[in-house]
Amino acid sequence: MNEILRVNLLSPIALAFVLGVFARVIRSEFSLPKEIYQGLSIYLLWSLGLHGGAELAHSTFTEIARPAGVTLLIGCITPISAYLTLRYLGRFGEADSAGIAAHYGSVSAVTFIAASTFVKGMGAEPEGFMPTLLTLLESPGIHIALAIGVMRSGQKSRPTSELLHEVLTGRTMVLLVGGLIVGFLIGDKNWKVIEPFYDTKGAIFRGALCIFMLEMGLLAGSRLGDLKKVGPFLLAFGMIMPLVHGALGAWLGSLAGLSVGGATMLGAMAASASYIAAPPAVRMTLPDANPTYYLTLALAITFPFNVLVGIPIYYKLALMAHGVA
Repeated sequence: MNEILRVNLLSPIALAFVLGVFARVIRSEFSLPKEIYQGLSIYLLWSLGLHGGAELAHSTFTEIARPAGVTLLIGCITPISAYLTLRYLGRFGEADSAGIAAHYGSVSAVTFIAASTFVKGMGAEPEGFMPTLLTLLESPGIHIALAIGVMRSGQKSRPTSELLHEVLTGRTMVLLVGGLIVGFLIGDKNWKVIEPFYDTKGAIFRGALCIFMLEMGLLAGSRLGDLKKVGPFLLAFGMIMPLVHGALGAWLGSLAGLSVGGATMLGAMAASASYIAAPPAVRMTLPDANPTYYLTLALAITFPFNVLVGIPIYYKLALMAHGVA
């Protein structure tokens, strides 16, 4: 386990993230232009969708049915478990509990990409349809948590149709789902033409990811000052809840027939917290939820924890679930 952690912590992705945090801590003037950050995020998500669609074309319904069912089950369990923990152990209000739970019920695409890079580096090639599971996990947890918050707090909210439109037409979903469809339809011949640029195992993709992680480190570092505001319970929640959800994802993924690499990635997905799709949905539906809580938890605690420490743990758990560790 120590060797796995060492390999991950010394990876270019992890070190780029740490450098970004350090740059913000020492108050460096360095920052990545907004246009470059947005361009990189579009490239990474589009590549993920395209490559996943190309691989999905080679998968059968039988291969993907059980993993997809397990993924949807995880999307129902994680927001409920997060809400109950916050509401009854942490004694947080309805709005804050549901708002945070929405973030932990959804998924971080960047954590997914980091997990994919890690398992491939460990020689545990995941299933090609994993981006499909990512899209399945993106939305359900948000809506379950928001529904709980609205019903329990009695707040007025926008119509469900408007909320669904907001989430399902967001940049992440358009790029992932659209990329999956395009990648699925173009066929092997057309995919081979663009593969060098969009291959998620290639040098271009990984190089872009390193720059993107540098910016993520800057963003996380900018919220370090908020850590003292969230309190010890939320600090612990931001690290323990991912471990619980990650163990569940790795175990269920293994039961569903995923490989070690695939189970690790499902564990990382279950353990992650959204900071792209969830915040606007929570802000509009549960305006009383404190952004300091859910943004700091997702971006400054859980995301670094997963990237630096969590993913190797989920890999070890997946190995154990497969009986090879």
